[in-house]
Amino acid sequence: MQLIPQNHLQLIIELAIILYAGMIFLFNLAPISLGFILFLCLLLGVIFNVIFGIDIISLFTSFGQQEYTHPFGPLALMTMITALAAINIMEDAGVDVRGLKGFLYILIAGITIFGGLMHRSFLLLWLVGLFIGLIIISKSFRRKSAFTLKRVILFSMILIGAFGTLELISRVFQMAILSPYLRILRLEENAIPSVRMVLKNTYLIGHNPSSSYWGDASQGFADGYISLPISLILFFGLPLPIFYGVLVSKKDIIDYMLPGIFAWAYDFGYLTLFFFLVWCLGIIILGFKLLWIYRSSREEGLKNYLAREALLIGSLTAFISQAIIGLFIVNRSINGTALLTFIFLSSLIVAHVVKIKEV
Repeated sequence: MQLIPQNHLQLIIELAIILYAGMIFLFNLAPISLGFILFLCLLLGVIFNVIFGIDIISLFTSFGQQEYTHPFGPLALMTMITALAAINIMEDAGVDVRGLKGFLYILIAGITIFGGLMHRSFLLLWLVGLFIGLIIISKSFRRKSAFTLKRVILFSMILIGAFGTLELISRVFQMAILSPYLRILRLEENAIPSVRMVLKNTYLIGHNPSSSYWGDASQGFADGYISLPISLILFFGLPLPIFYGVLVSKKDIIDYMLPGIFAWAYDFGYLTLFFFLVWCLGIIILGFKLLWIYRSSREEGLKNYLAREALLIGSLTAFISQAIIGLFIVNRSINGTALLTFIFLSSLIVAHVVKIKEV
């Protein structure tokens, strides 16, 4: 059957269509309240703190850490920014939310510490996301920007201090995996040769098969450098190439050492990369357009879309942050299970377009 995906790109597109259709249906199936959204986000914030904390304990005890920050990091960012937006809406309505705001700040601090210790790429995504989210919230509610020169300098010092702390912890506990300096050295050793390989062997569609790490098994297009979770592929029994041993030792060179624009270009070609970038930009533009509509409705006194507005702010922030880090810093942030998260966030934004009117 033609509907059965024959390569990784077809699987990505088909799953995106299914997610979009399903999210539009679920999003309009029943009304959602602002209180419910806030409660759900705070609950998820606690859950993310727990699973990130467990992952850190596993890291220090060498007990099979799962690296939850890659797939769940953007979702954690979405929930915290959504909760922050919901609290701002409640403040405008005169509700005393000081206790909730304090609890939210504790959750944000916990995720920052646990997730930052696990991955530097998550720490970048998280801090960039908080920065973007606070700017969107300040503009949406016409408030004075939270970022003064003093706070920007403080933010920069915190960022430098966070990476310095990671380096110190890595040396004290002799855990090289935590070292940002080691990451820089690995980039120096692997990124430049990988960039040269990509630029030399990438075509308009696909790449030179002989340059692939898969050897004779390479098809020159959608080899699996960019893919959805292997568990998903195995669950549906799809006829897609999966390279287990090589996946660990070779795919990582492109997956961890290059920005996503290089990985997407190499696996699918420059033409596919162009359409992917257009899709990302289109989702962002659509999100801001919908956000402007929600803000206009709220300022006119309509309260029907308050929960939707808060959720849109959170999902749009997470999508932008994940796109920036994944496309321009490290491909792993939008590959594998993280790619599934990326598509899910975009479906949350697109779902706002279609609305079932109440009879």
